[in-house]
Amino acid sequence: MERVTQLGYLGLSVSDLSAWEYFATRTLGLQVAAKDPDGTLLLRLDEYHQRFFVHPTGRDDVAYIGWEVTDEEALTAMAAQLKAAGIEVRQGTRAEAEARRVVALITFQDPSGIASEIFYGPLMAFDKPFHSPRPLAGFVAGTQGLGHMVLTVDDFDRSVHFYRDVLGMRISDFVQIERPPGHKRQLVFFHCNPRHHTVAFYAIPNPPPPKRLNHFMLQTQSLDDVGTTFYLCQDQGVPITRGLGRHTNDHMVSFYMRSPSGFEVEYGWGGRVVDDSTWQVQYHTSGSIWGHRPIER
Repeated sequence: MERVTQLGYLGLSVSDLSAWEYFATRTLGLQVAAKDPDGTLLLRLDEYHQRFFVHPTGRDDVAYIGWEVTDEEALTAMAAQLKAAGIEVRQGTRAEAEARRVVALITFQDPSGIASEIFYGPLMAFDKPFHSPRPLAGFVAGTQGLGHMVLTVDDFDRSVHFYRDVLGMRISDFVQIERPPGHKRQLVFFHCNPRHHTVAFYAIPNPPPPKRLNHFMLQTQSLDDVGTTFYLCQDQGVPITRGLGRHTNDHMVSFYMRSPSGFEVEYGWGGRVVDDSTWQVQYHTSGSIWGHRPIER
């Protein structure tokens, strides 16, 4: 079975591009890699040319997910796996591949209709090392991908089957939380490399949230960068939605802030890594060992 290897890039559709450029560079510490003629903002955080495509198309939500595989043979195998599972697959055009700065890609939708892509051959920028606009030690990315994301899905069981049995990801653990009191929510966390989880999701609650993307996470190389960014958010007036805390499953020390599009960004340090030769799936009934209390006013 072929497997995706990492979350290579994330496409975001936003309504306020200038606010996003300031937030991404001056708050998160990402670097502008390029700006396309249509206004799309490309952002980087490591040796990859870009990890985010920020499109001024106004939805304020995830636009698409870009999964990486190793080579052309793996891409062909993934297309076959998707088709065998009844998923409609389209070969990306040369122009689309050039726009994503990859050698080739395929496009499809996950069971919830989220636009998704699988690619190989990303453009690298070793000749121009990542340089944050603000003092940072850097981010944990590379072969672990850009970070992780949490999504809402239409059908929990169908989504588990798809991400596990079609994309080849592996379950790290399950978390059941009660938020608000009396409303239980089950989340499943998947990994595709040593990062504890690359994607997690839960079924759409009632009433449904306005966005598919609950949050994405950036992992820093230094705990100090989490602390300085926490106070930088206060200085800049960026809403902090959940304060500092440590998660039960990946042990990440982090906090959450509100992005200009309304979904959250988790900013963290110290996440666990997974060794598939010894890892056993776990179950948790609390999201945090300590902290992560809501503090937004």
